[in-house]
Amino acid sequence: MERIERHAMYEIDLAGSAVLERGCVYIAELMEQVALDDDTAAVANPKSSTGRLDVFARLIADRVPEFDGLPAGYAGRLYVEVAPRTFSIRVRESARLIQLRLRRGSRSGDDPALHDLHASDPLVDREAIIDDGLVLTVDTQGAGGIIAWKARAHAGLVDVDLIRHYNAEEYWEPVVAQPDRGIVLNPDDFYILASKEAVSIPPNYAAEMRPYDTRVGEFRVHYAGFFDPGFGHGTRSRAVLEVRAHDVPFVVEDGQPVGRLIYEPMVRAPDKLYGDSIGSNYSGSEVPGQIAFSLYGGSIGSTYHEQGLRLGKQFREPRGGG
Repeated sequence: MERIERHAMYEIDLAGSAVLERGCVYIAELMEQVALDDDTAAVANPKSSTGRLDVFARLIADRVPEFDGLPAGYAGRLYVEVAPRTFSIRVRESARLIQLRLRRGSRSGDDPALHDLHASDPLVDREAIIDDGLVLTVDTQGAGGIIAWKARAHAGLVDVDLIRHYNAEEYWEPVVAQPDRGIVLNPDDFYILASKEAVSIPPNYAAEMRPYDTRVGEFRVHYAGFFDPGFGHGTRSRAVLEVRAHDVPFVVEDGQPVGRLIYEPMVRAPDKLYGDSIGSNYSGSEVPGQIAFSLYGGSIGSTYHEQGLRLGKQFREPRGGG
């Protein structure tokens, strides 16, 4: 609050609703406060719908020198920095832009353990590349149709709380696969792509994608980096990639590594898993009339649930699919 009093230009009342303009930076106090145990820390990330709107949202805590993290034992107020990059957004009090994951113990990557986990409960539907985490690659070919969406530079306002309300084509341009060609990422543009792999998070694990890894290129590959327990487990669910290049244009080819997933064991398996049963907006839809193979010991069926290239929940399914 001391910094806000020193640097803020004006106040905005969120009791009704307010518009946050693209290209501007805002700070809001969260409705929640925390009181963590001495052995419990926390890390924050934007929600999936926030990331897919290209809204940069970061957690701030009193006298904590880093973004998006709370040290063990922290007790106090929380704030969020919000910076819409592509679309201006309408928000109101109680809008949910970020999410918090509680963590006990130290975080560490363990490739041998990840190999063992993949052997017992496959994490991807192809040969796993495990190198300081599970390596994910990008799909720029698909089935020859739409393989990415690029945000339009001058589109309308988006109300973050509306569900399947906006025509996707008014906000997004489709990117169609071209044989033997990748995608050139323009640093002024924002893209939604999908991983080539179908990804599985076992029920007793959670995962996080590193948003920025200089080993794979000068681009940010994921804003909303949390993968919940049960994501893609027993289904075919590809990771959706929210991509913005840094500084210079960057070419990504089909099958090129773009990010790494870090798996962490849960204290115990949760009572509720990611999916339709808890109303997950991106849990996929039933695809009839196709034969699906099972990675997880189940039988082959004539229908399956698949998550692929999906825009934010605010947009209706575009013509031509995704």
